[in-house]
Amino acid sequence: MNPFQKNESKETLFSPVSTEEVPPQPLSLPKKPPPKICGSNYPLSIAFIVVNEFCERFSYYGMKAVLTLYFLYFLHWNEDTSTSIYHAFSSLCYFTPILGAAIADSWLGKFKVLSLVGLSLIALGTGGIKPCVAAFGGDQFEEKHAEERTRYFSVFYLSINAGSLISTFITPMLRGDVQCFGEDCYALAFGVPGLLMVIALVVFAMGSKIYRKPPPEGNIVSQVVKCIWFAISNRFNNRSGDIPKRQHWLDWAAEKYPKQLIMDVKALTRVLFLYIPLPMFWALLDQQGSRWTLQATRMNGNLGVFVLQPDQMQVLNPLLVLIFIPLFDLVIYRLVSKCGINFLSLRKMAVGMILASLAFAVAAAVELKINRMTPPQPGPQEIFLQVLNLADDEVKVTVLGDENNTLLEESLRSFQRLPHYAQLHLKTKSQDFHFYLTYHNLSVYTKHSVEEKNWYSLILREDGKNISSMMVKDEGNKTANGMTTVRFINTLHKEVNISLTTDIFLSVGEDYGVSAYITVQSGEYAAVHCRTEDKDFLLNMGLLDFGATYLFVITNNTNQDPQAWKMKDTPANKLSIAWQLPQYALVTAGEVMFSVTGLEFSYSQAPSSMKSVLQAAWLLTVAVGNIIVLVVAQFSGLVQWAEFILFSCLLLVVCLIFSIMGYYYVPIKPEDLQKPTDKQILHTQGNVINLETKKTKL
Repeated sequence: MNPFQKNESKETLFSPVSTEEVPPQPLSLPKKPPPKICGSNYPLSIAFIVVNEFCERFSYYGMKAVLTLYFLYFLHWNEDTSTSIYHAFSSLCYFTPILGAAIADSWLGKFKVLSLVGLSLIALGTGGIKPCVAAFGGDQFEEKHAEERTRYFSVFYLSINAGSLISTFITPMLRGDVQCFGEDCYALAFGVPGLLMVIALVVFAMGSKIYRKPPPEGNIVSQVVKCIWFAISNRFNNRSGDIPKRQHWLDWAAEKYPKQLIMDVKALTRVLFLYIPLPMFWALLDQQGSRWTLQATRMNGNLGVFVLQPDQMQVLNPLLVLIFIPLFDLVIYRLVSKCGINFLSLRKMAVGMILASLAFAVAAAVELKINRMTPPQPGPQEIFLQVLNLADDEVKVTVLGDENNTLLEESLRSFQRLPHYAQLHLKTKSQDFHFYLTYHNLSVYTKHSVEEKNWYSLILREDGKNISSMMVKDEGNKTANGMTTVRFINTLHKEVNISLTTDIFLSVGEDYGVSAYITVQSGEYAAVHCRTEDKDFLLNMGLLDFGATYLFVITNNTNQDPQAWKMKDTPANKLSIAWQLPQYALVTAGEVMFSVTGLEFSYSQAPSSMKSVLQAAWLLTVAVGNIIVLVVAQFSGLVQWAEFILFSCLLLVVCLIFSIMGYYYVPIKPEDLQKPTDKQILHTQGNVINLETKKTKL
């Protein structure tokens, strides 16, 4: 006996159903068609939606463009931590759409969430905006204009990348070319995207009177969860072999939930199952703003005509998207169609995965090429040491270990240094080194402590007739922001104030004072203004190469003004940043085939009551992808090129799984997603009568 019929009377079970019980539907007047753009079939309302999306994406991508370098250079986090926090933030931005979709479909509707919640509260606004704006634009089209709606998603994606293109080019300039309090102006770089959010709100509100606003259809997320749970529990409670099986496991919810809801949930779960492999694609795509930007910091951004900042390289992605979308839609897809190949949505997405995988293989090759040109880094229980002789005569330096064994012995003339950093091994993580200095007939014995994985400079100076030394710790990652880095040693007996640019000033203390590292633009610095308490003079620093680190020793010249002894601590970045172009081209082509197609596919396969829910589920795959990057960055322990290869191989495996799943997926036709008409209701009711009669017979 069916346990869900205990409280039902026989009268209820056998109550006759006739066509007379369905009240006649009142005739409705034809709705006035919405205004169109220049006589086309495109609703005027989508213009406001697209412009709003442009401004919102300008804000989002503009902020993200400088985020990694903000963590790395301003907050002084290491590369792995910066990457992890970057992707944790991205993941949170793509998790909140689930909340936004639930509110949109069940309570306020897409229009109110987008305007009141999404754009007013920027912190959680991403969750309100992302699942609603694409689906809300699709809602503006009538069903007879399905072809125009498909093209709308391409235009919508164009607006996203137009905003991203401009913002990822401008905000790094606001960061690097404008100085705030003597440093990169992150306040302006974050402030301008914030202003664009205000403009987005104004533009979206301007079109409020002409939008088509489908009403919310109840708490859809809650209904879906309850329907699935009821179907599972009902099937579990009726697992006896005497009970007839049902065609689909969700049919076990028929005792409690309407047939239309069950059909919608079936459509939803079929697509959600297909989404399971998708996060791996986003794990690769979103590394453009983290790992690829960090890779660019170790490359030469000087392209001759102009200089690209490492975070500006991301501008290639939206630029290529703007080129590739019309190229693929108007040329490539049509040529493929003429060749008789049925290039379905899922096939496009699979090809997009393959292209992204190839992009990371290319990124790994570029990383290996960079490593061959980059000086080695000190490893565990290891330091790199250079010695600078600033005395007026030759000094012999002997470095002794803990057991008085000679580790290094060198004689240096005045204003000479070791030809390269010396590699010294430690017995523990920190250790004392003993230095034996011979100057004229004087011998000096001194001791300095060092720690593993660091660079050091031992500076020798004369102190009257004596010789002394000081150990200076060099920054291990001197070119973290991809620009030129300089520091100064002042041998004068007076403090020197240096004006590197109109915005960059520093002071160097007297008597061998050492400045901090200062980041400047590469270029020619032939006349740098300097000032002491009683004299102004100019220093010729010469050409500063991109990504190099320099040490300038300010010395006194009795016949002329003070001069600077120039030394290059680390070489300039030799590999051109243009080598990243192939990997950006491949991953962008993959994005166009995967993401644009996926947006339209998600909308077309979603029941009318769950379009925002499915859009949010699509965005949720982005969140999971960022979590994958976070986990790998924190726990893999792989060198960078090996990590790129790992991601490339993982995506190939996922692509194979997705292709198999897509082979057996049957796309839902638009007419199957429509709500039942009166005729369909009568037919359904007839089926219910037959089902009840069949139960009675049993």
